[in-house]
Amino acid sequence: MQFRAPFIRLIIAITLTGCGSLHANPLIDQLIGTTTAYLEDQVALHLAASSQPARHEISVNRLDPRLRLPLCPADAISAQLESPEIPVGRVTVRVSCDSSQVQWRLFVPAQVDLFQSVVVLTRPLARHAILGPEDITLRERNIGQISGGYLLQPEQAIGMRLRRPVQADSVLSPQQLEQDETVKRGDRVVITAANSRVAVRMPGEALESGGIGAQIRVRNTRSDRVVRARIVGPGQVEVHM
Repeated sequence: MQFRAPFIRLIIAITLTGCGSLHANPLIDQLIGTTTAYLEDQVALHLAASSQPARHEISVNRLDPRLRLPLCPADAISAQLESPEIPVGRVTVRVSCDSSQVQWRLFVPAQVDLFQSVVVLTRPLARHAILGPEDITLRERNIGQISGGYLLQPEQAIGMRLRRPVQADSVLSPQQLEQDETVKRGDRVVITAANSRVAVRMPGEALESGGIGAQIRVRNTRSDRVVRARIVGPGQVEVHM
């Protein structure tokens, strides 16, 4: 949208946290109302897209009560998320007025706290520990304050191996987890070659380590041929005919 000159561009100064002002200021009330309504809509869209239940809290940072600009007509005011790309955590909303009489653009800082149930550890675990159902649970956290990612389903963590020690009640992130090595280099494996009509099994040796679903190199100990096979279970790999 192009704004006609002169166009006022301001960044609103933050003095304290909260939504109130020391003195009545209709412009600040308009900015708070516009920003809050806009963020409510954006959070609703974000949650609908994620299909994950959550609750949220929105607070507009306290604005400088000395701000003096004319009120914007209701049909000329608009808002847009300036940063970040999703409405979670510390956000900045660009509120613009574009009418024939009033033109300004202001940047309003706010905080969107989004609370979801995420996967956390029930007890401290050492590096390389394999996670079982008893090791994890779901607990509500403010995901806007989580760095490094998080998991929403226990099934995403069960059977995985920790890359490093993790304390109890810590939020698990994908970066902390790796596939357990269901098959290790040097293991004897059964190679299954199958199609819709027939399945052939032969002995083999794993030339690489990996977890279930991983593609590794396997040597057929009968023919000495090396093939790539997918790990389907302990000691079991599969190739397609």
